[in-house]
Amino acid sequence: MSSTSAGRPRILIVGGGFAGFHTARTLSRLARGAADICLVNPNDYFLYVPLLPEVATGRLEPRRISVPLGDTLPGVRLLLGEAEAVDLAARRVEWNDVEDNPHRTGYDRLVLAVGSVNKLLPVPGIAEHAHGFRGLPEALYLRDHVTRQLELADMAADPGERDARRTFVVVGAGYTGTEVAAHGRLFTDQVTRRRPGSGPPPSWLLLDVAPRVLPELDRRLSRTAHRVLSDRGVEIRTGTTVREAVEEGVHLTDGDFVPTRTLVWCVGVRPDPLVADLGLETDHGRLHVDEYLNVPGHPEVFACGDAAAVPDPARPGRATPMTAQHAVRQGRTAAYNVAASCGQGRRRPYRYRDRGFAVDLGGAQAAADPYGVPLSGPVAKAVTSGYHLLALPGNRIRVATDWLLDTVLPRQAVQLGMVRRSAVPLENSAPDVPFLPRTKKSRT
Repeated sequence: MSSTSAGRPRILIVGGGFAGFHTARTLSRLARGAADICLVNPNDYFLYVPLLPEVATGRLEPRRISVPLGDTLPGVRLLLGEAEAVDLAARRVEWNDVEDNPHRTGYDRLVLAVGSVNKLLPVPGIAEHAHGFRGLPEALYLRDHVTRQLELADMAADPGERDARRTFVVVGAGYTGTEVAAHGRLFTDQVTRRRPGSGPPPSWLLLDVAPRVLPELDRRLSRTAHRVLSDRGVEIRTGTTVREAVEEGVHLTDGDFVPTRTLVWCVGVRPDPLVADLGLETDHGRLHVDEYLNVPGHPEVFACGDAAAVPDPARPGRATPMTAQHAVRQGRTAAYNVAASCGQGRRRPYRYRDRGFAVDLGGAQAAADPYGVPLSGPVAKAVTSGYHLLALPGNRIRVATDWLLDTVLPRQAVQLGMVRRSAVPLENSAPDVPFLPRTKKSRT
């Protein structure tokens, strides 16, 4: 086999999310210096996305869920930048570093784990007025924004303006939107309780066109989440979404107009546009791969995570869902198959056992079904917290300490001003977006 790096095969991994991180981590253990492993990623950390709602509501500090790549990926060389194009014929990836300088890096094996970006629907005003929720900048911006709205509401003389600033609308009752609404309601209630004269608790509204909360999960989890949110005062409207967003509020598909200054967009995700630019076969925007995560016709190219339509052995003819659990497992499987293609070990098809899901609803509440056993309340909360601690590749003691402190100390609601609105445009929102605005070049 030809080599691009001093006799060692070069394995280039594009994307440092769940799939890319675990591909690199597994390969670093398998290769033991026998391969030149490179990871192209715009940030020097792995972001544990499931805990973003806790950063947005002040329960966790942002560094707690930002795991340094240099500390956790020994033997992996980080190329700090963003992939712009892939030349399959030349076996080369074109990427721009964080200072927007262009680079070209060759490979013997390529793993595409570029993840996903926000799914934008053709709804007027969404791109201009909605806030995405896919990465650390968005979470930090949302925390500042919610705090700012509560403070401006206290200053407002007009009752209509006051109510609008104290109304928060979340679109999308999936995993992310449900947790944002659940944690957000607790956060704003805690803040207003400490401020005399703030009036009644702020309003939270959760919308989805689906007939129930958490439509992609077991109905038992859906019922638990619906009950907890309703008891907490979150208004849930199913079969309803936003028809148009304007500066003063949102027009809904049921004909209502809701005055608000906060619209959080958690509708879903779509594969990174880099996938479509490859000119290869796709399935609903995801790169077509076989059961070994190999791209047909390109034995040197593998794909995993949200970017890949991996055949689901539990549902013949369908691809695995775009979840962190699948991304982690696919990343590990991809690593073993890349190693096998280089002569180490044997290929293994992607197989998995459904271990269930866990949804953190804030406070002592959660909904979980580990191995199919439905749980709710404090027991589900313990299972959910334990799962996150085990899944975190670092910072476990710091996260557990923050959780412990949060049970005995009030949260600090202050505006830090770290992220400007222009730095988190909804159309470019992704798990790894730089803090400062950056012009994204088209991938051609």
